[in-house]
Amino acid sequence: MKKLVPIAFLLLFSFSIQAQDKKAKDLLDQVTSKVKSYKNIVIDFKYALNNSKENINQESKGNVTIQGNMYVLNLMGVTKMFDGKKIYTINPEDEEISITKFNEKDDTAVSPSKMLTFFNSGYKFMLDIVQNVKGRKIQYIKLTPTNGKDQRKEILLGIDIQTKNIYNLIEVGKNGTKTTLTVNSFKTNQPLSKNQFTFDASKYPKYYINKLD
Repeated sequence: MKKLVPIAFLLLFSFSIQAQDKKAKDLLDQVTSKVKSYKNIVIDFKYALNNSKENINQESKGNVTIQGNMYVLNLMGVTKMFDGKKIYTINPEDEEISITKFNEKDDTAVSPSKMLTFFNSGYKFMLDIVQNVKGRKIQYIKLTPTNGKDQRKEILLGIDIQTKNIYNLIEVGKNGTKTTLTVNSFKTNQPLSKNQFTFDASKYPKYYINKLD
């Protein structure tokens, strides 16, 4: 009879994990559905990178405008634009613009649009803690990469339970590096210019253009 106790405990624990996984998946599905329902998304965010062993502490603010798979990302003084075919990286400090073709078959390429739904494949997930952030309930989901070559140990995805929008994303690397992206402002269906995602070389007459096709 004693042998049945640990077996029963393991079965109950297994059922509990499966239930958590289902709740986590249901929440992630709601986030994905919400993201796909928007015509466009405009996000202001804070980006932080920390590694205590290397004594690295960096913080910066950025913003990104997303429509479908097209985007304009501004971070650390550099602008990255994707018009659906090519990626333009504009670096004012070096007065240089790099132009590369987008490779759809490159699974390692992570775009801002993918960052809102990246969790749909390649990860194991389960519910983590719930935090109260200024009156908002943030449910965290712990994501573990299934690819052993992935340099990330785990990812914590914070989701606003009420709005089903992503609040923050915390990546913990195997080398101890921790990166945190926190959403300060999340706006949707904004009036955008027709040329929002169109690169205009005439705006950068003195820049060196490096085509990396």
